[in-house]
Amino acid sequence: MDSLVSIKGVTKIYPRVHKSRERLKAFAALLIGRQPAHGATVLSDINLEVVRGQSLGIVGENGAGKSTLLKVLTGVIQPTHGRVMVHANIAAMLELGAGFQPDFSGMDNVRMKASLMGLSNQELEERLDDILAFADIGEYIHEPVKHYSSGMVVRLGFAVITACRPDLLITDEVLAVGDESFQKKCIRWIQQFLERGGTLLLVSHSMYVVQKLCQKAVWIHEGAIKQYGDVFPVTQAYLAWHEKRSAKEKQMQMKATGEGAYYRIEKLMLGGVQADESPEFAMGDDLDIELHIYSPDDRPPVGVVGVVRADGTPVYGMISDNEDIKPLKLSEQHYCFRLRFTEIGLLPGSYNLRGHSMDPEGVRLFDTSEMVFTVSGNTKEVGYIRLPHKWLDQD
Repeated sequence: MDSLVSIKGVTKIYPRVHKSRERLKAFAALLIGRQPAHGATVLSDINLEVVRGQSLGIVGENGAGKSTLLKVLTGVIQPTHGRVMVHANIAAMLELGAGFQPDFSGMDNVRMKASLMGLSNQELEERLDDILAFADIGEYIHEPVKHYSSGMVVRLGFAVITACRPDLLITDEVLAVGDESFQKKCIRWIQQFLERGGTLLLVSHSMYVVQKLCQKAVWIHEGAIKQYGDVFPVTQAYLAWHEKRSAKEKQMQMKATGEGAYYRIEKLMLGGVQADESPEFAMGDDLDIELHIYSPDDRPPVGVVGVVRADGTPVYGMISDNEDIKPLKLSEQHYCFRLRFTEIGLLPGSYNLRGHSMDPEGVRLFDTSEMVFTVSGNTKEVGYIRLPHKWLDQD
């Protein structure tokens, strides 16, 4: 395979410079050519290879080291240890306005950036109309860039990239500031770029975008590679970890504030496991759920069960009282609801199962418990659930 990027044992350490003594030590180390012995380790022993025609998504929480990795790869900063070998014509969009002179007009910046990216004057003139059409900022092209909004800056920068036709395109979340129509235009161009054999490195917090555009994904966690492989398993594992962390934070917050506890939830189980685990299911599996509730006055409580997406969007919910369902009495003051979602139509992704306890009248909500689960599967369908359908003959 034709390797465009090879990263071997890359580590990046930023020296401590908060105190005068630390700054002097860091400066002295630079003068004698030594690397910092102590500091913040942003990247730790990264090994990665990108081959021609591959689309690779880089995911991870804020501060994981994703942007630093791209800066090392593009030569913006040098690694403390390790080697980076690049055999490609690179176009990178790492920061808004990078490479633009704010006092120059948009047109002047287009000419300057195109020249820096290797376009001749003749090539630029041939493609200038396409650049301006893609940017679609009208007469603002003659205004200084410092008067542009962040979205207009991205439009202009990406438009120049479309004309340069690089071997390797690197983007770092910059498309998130564009409006929806421009994002769709960029995604269509990237898809065509990949179809023509281009190579993509994409950093994004949108798992939908990563799954749509990338074949492979790498999960960076605390500066190290936590998981690498096909895009669906990696992104689903990342979402499951992220939601599990969020669920724990919410549980700690609830305990700290003393919320709930009268008709309290003693146990929420999914597929035979409890809320401190994150089970995985395939599309079409059954989901068996148990909700155990303590009732201080030994009256049958009302149970609520719901499913929400990782971003908190409700998918489905049901209340036992609305369906005239009474809980099973396990023992004095202890009740249990059991239900099964059959052949789930949920699309791949990370979800939260939520259980709520209410008083017997179904008026007041007392306690909440939730757990993360993942649905796996390879599909290009979009949304939250699969609706039964068939395509009819097209006349």
